[in-house]
Amino acid sequence: MDDCLFCKIARGEIPSKKVFEDEEFFAFYDIAPKAPLHFLVIPKKHIANLMELESGDSDLVGRLIFMAQELARELGCGEKGARFVFNCKSDGGQTVDHVHLHVLGGRAMDWPPG
Repeated sequence: MDDCLFCKIARGEIPSKKVFEDEEFFAFYDIAPKAPLHFLVIPKKHIANLMELESGDSDLVGRLIFMAQELARELGCGEKGARFVFNCKSDGGQTVDHVHLHVLGGRAMDWPPG
């Protein structure tokens, strides 16, 4: 999608602090981190939110989650863990209409998150 913020970041049109990139995914640090480690993993394919996933997207989302856990391990969360969060639509706290997985680590997380 041409005007999507995260699509523009993945295409390099908007600068970001990149964590990882391959042909399917782009990962970058959150601009307003909520933990010592806070990055996002997005598919390069534009999907607005989890409610718009199609059955053919299930493998993509599985690979996205696997990529996120690999990056979390590489960035120091292998031993103590991390929080993995998908927000969906306005009531779910989603602020950018592009599926993205938040990975937060480096401290103990509270529940409920608030």
